[in-house]
Amino acid sequence: MLTLLDQLDKGTLWRSPGGIHPPEVKFLSNATPIGQLPLASTYLVPVPQVGENCTLAVKVGDSVLKGTPLTQGTSIWHLPVHAPTSGTIVAIEPRASNHASALPVNTCVIAADGKDTWCELVQNQLDDLSHQQIVDKVRSAGIAGMGGAAFPTHIKLNPVSEIDLVIINGVECEPYISADDRLMREYSQDILAGIGIIHRLLTPKRIVIAIEDNKPEAAKAMQAAVSQCGLPAGSIRVTVIPTKYPSGGEKQLIQIITGREVPSGAIPAKLGIVVHNVGTAFAIHQAVTQGKPLIERVVTVTGKNVSKPGNYWLPIGTPVDHVLTATEFTPEPDQKVIIGGPMMGHALANIQVPILKGTNCILVPSSQEIGSTPEEKACIRCGECATACPALLLPQQLFWHAKAEEYDKAASFNLKDCIECGCCSYVCPSDIPLVEYYRIAKSALKQAADEKQQAERAKQRFDARLARLEEEKLAREAKAKEAAERRQATMTGTDKNAVAEAMARIAAKKAAAAQSATEVLSNEESSNHQSNVTSTDTTDAPKGKAAVAAAIARAKAKKAAQVNANGANTNGADTNNVVNVDASDESFLATDAIAQEAPLSQKDKVAAAIARAKAKKAAQQADTAPLETADSTPEASAADDKKAKVAAAVARAKAKKAAQQAETNTENGLSQTATPAVDSTASVQADVNADAKTAVNAVATDIEVSITDVSVNDAEAIKKAKVAAAVARAKAKKIAAASAESKTDAEIESVDEIQTEDNVASPSIAATLDTATTEADAILPSVESTAEPIETAPLSSDELKKARIAATIAKAKAKKAALAQEANASSDSSVTND
Repeated sequence: MLTLLDQLDKGTLWRSPGGIHPPEVKFLSNATPIGQLPLASTYLVPVPQVGENCTLAVKVGDSVLKGTPLTQGTSIWHLPVHAPTSGTIVAIEPRASNHASALPVNTCVIAADGKDTWCELVQNQLDDLSHQQIVDKVRSAGIAGMGGAAFPTHIKLNPVSEIDLVIINGVECEPYISADDRLMREYSQDILAGIGIIHRLLTPKRIVIAIEDNKPEAAKAMQAAVSQCGLPAGSIRVTVIPTKYPSGGEKQLIQIITGREVPSGAIPAKLGIVVHNVGTAFAIHQAVTQGKPLIERVVTVTGKNVSKPGNYWLPIGTPVDHVLTATEFTPEPDQKVIIGGPMMGHALANIQVPILKGTNCILVPSSQEIGSTPEEKACIRCGECATACPALLLPQQLFWHAKAEEYDKAASFNLKDCIECGCCSYVCPSDIPLVEYYRIAKSALKQAADEKQQAERAKQRFDARLARLEEEKLAREAKAKEAAERRQATMTGTDKNAVAEAMARIAAKKAAAAQSATEVLSNEESSNHQSNVTSTDTTDAPKGKAAVAAAIARAKAKKAAQVNANGANTNGADTNNVVNVDASDESFLATDAIAQEAPLSQKDKVAAAIARAKAKKAAQQADTAPLETADSTPEASAADDKKAKVAAAVARAKAKKAAQQAETNTENGLSQTATPAVDSTASVQADVNADAKTAVNAVATDIEVSITDVSVNDAEAIKKAKVAAAVARAKAKKIAAASAESKTDAEIESVDEIQTEDNVASPSIAATLDTATTEADAILPSVESTAEPIETAPLSSDELKKARIAATIAKAKAKKAALAQEANASSDSSVTND
């Protein structure tokens, strides 16, 4: 059985799947030798072009020579960029890129001086250089794959595995392009010299130079160069393969030459195979032996709209518009300028872009060569794309997922193995630009992978930060612990005692604060309990408890009256104040009566209990009245306040009437039990008359105050109230005068007669009180019905407050005096009875 090497020596070829045979149209450019174009006035050198980011070695204003490095870097993937001619750096700024998107990239703008002066070049003998020195020279020259992929060459020259076969790719299967064809024809010896350097570095068992059968001149030139080279006989050969697109693809060429298929996701080096382009071999020779960096390359300028098609040595960074101008480009409407061939190239959106290391063709086709882009139609599922695919993929499935933006599913169909050759788009009867969909999907997947990688790096940095912070925290804690131990070790007995005493004091303060809080709560509970017992059990309580309960009720009533007097600003609040004050007065008088009288009768106890209940009710009303007033509407509040004031006035008038009736009954009882002593009886009669006058005046005053409280803005109501009050006072004065005359005449009368007058006078007083009360009762409804607000100057809150306080004090004093006199009368009565 023949080995692979035997089959290679015999020239055995294998058939590759898929592929197409488009028109070649190479005759436009391969008929003339490689030429030179005039220097451009400005060169645009993107930085970086290949590899990772780098550092600029120049700045604006620097003068550079041809071949001067513009960038520097330490990464293995970094390739330096060199000045294509001598001149000055006039700008370093973003410029449009040589890409279909025309996205801006950082660019060194060099103004050429026209001298094209080289920098100092170091020439070397190959035998004097080590393998690593050769690789370093290739890398420092910035050499990348010249076939279009632009992969860093120095990485391919230093593989990690053993290499058995090196394939020199001279197929150049893309239509219109003839750069490698002319290079092999004219520089075959230099190419073989570069192949010799590759052989020295990789020491393969075989080297195969593959050329398509549509380039017979190139194949003949390379065969002649091989026969003259100094390589071992039989180690290198030229193999001519059938013309078919895309036979020049790396994996496709390996399959044609060896019959082996590179696994998905793998590289040829794993099979022991390395592929280099003929242009790359030429650049290696110049870099290693002559010291020239990669600053120019052969570019095919072709198309029927170019008057001078051909192949030209173009410096890297030459603007495309300069090349088209020098080749006498004649544009058409909607003219396309394509970088690369018609199958794998891309149209430029801006011709002010530079030539790059991977640029091998500038195609300017006419409308007859490449028509307008046809309209995309629906897929008919014919399967022609799958038949033409050289990578044995399923273009139809890839298209569906890419169009639906289901990029993960597209990746599961080995999207990354697509070489974007364009065979599927070429044969599609629906004119679907399949390759464009695949390119978009690849870009999306690459962006997602980059973002994932950045996120992973960020996570690693975050984890490292957390670990660092934890280490710092532990270090601080350890340091603090050590410091505490040192302080503990150096601490004396006195210091330790001081610390212990301080801790004890802190604990004692906490305990004392807790105990104080407990006692306060206990006292409050006890006070509340005592108040509840006193308010609920007043009838059968002893004298001392009754007095305490009355005092508590009086204090609560006064407190409520003070709160209302200080916080009330509305008529409703004023009415509540009046009610609270009256209730407070009643509670105060009842309590004083209880405290002064001994022992208390059942009737007095009931009266005292009623007074306390009224005080309690008034306090509750005072607490709830502001809330009710705040919750009601302004109209409802005004009506409620008016009614409340009227009701309070009527209630007070009735209460006064009942009190005076009780006083009259008491006075009648005293008169019936009096002694025959004339002076004592006369004194009692005088006191009764005075009390009657005081009571009538009090009723009149209450009527005035109550009516005034109803509505300070009702002039007519105030007028009627004043008239009623004046009538009451006049009647009181008349009764007092009559009582005085009766007293003068009665000094000579007997006790029985005085008793009779007393009996007559008392009903008179009662009748007077009844009359005054009746008039008040009659006036109040009329006031309620006729009261209408008028525009008068309202009293201030302070003035109202002072008036109410003065009226309350006067009433309290009058009531207290009356009760004191009743007590004296009771005492005299008891002495007489004794």
